[in-house]
Amino acid sequence: MELIKLKRKIKTAQRGHKLLKDKRDGLMQEFMAIIRSARDLRKKTEQDLGLAFRNFLFASSRVSPEQTQEALVWPNLKVELAADTKNVMSVEIPKFDFKFVGTGQCPVPGYKCYSSYSMPKDLDKSLEIFQKVLPDLIKLAETEQSARLLSYEIEKTRRRVNALEYVFIPEMEKNIKYIDAKLNEQERGALVALMKVKEKIA
Repeated sequence: MELIKLKRKIKTAQRGHKLLKDKRDGLMQEFMAIIRSARDLRKKTEQDLGLAFRNFLFASSRVSPEQTQEALVWPNLKVELAADTKNVMSVEIPKFDFKFVGTGQCPVPGYKCYSSYSMPKDLDKSLEIFQKVLPDLIKLAETEQSARLLSYEIEKTRRRVNALEYVFIPEMEKNIKYIDAKLNEQERGALVALMKVKEKIA
């Protein structure tokens, strides 16, 4: 009975091992695609942010900190961000949707946020780049978090595959061989005893 149970268990373990290996390989393909996307997106984002900060520093150096603060005290655009998840091979990875909310005009009627003549053009360029780079930043956060979650799942799946391949399945095979050998030994012993009994009767 133990031998039958072990043989059933090892078949289940072998099927599970194959499924986990397929899952690990699929996760690795998805992970590598996300990593490539994240690498390119991060490079582009860092370049854009570098340009935006450079323009902002140039603008800030030409006016007083008070003027800069006064110009930026009323934000005329807001961002609404909705966070959701999607399932990739049993892993819930983030999915962000966003939209800009606002008219682009100063929110206080009759009050001009800042004059194009009183503030350097570099400030306009900086704010324009920041606005354009924001979607990339959100996408980068989504992509990098997805890669992080997939890497955790890959590591967990890899440990399970290794445990089945190098511990559980070999241990069950060893036990099956041991029980088989014992049963064969008992069968031979019973056969020898039967032959001796037949000799005595004859």
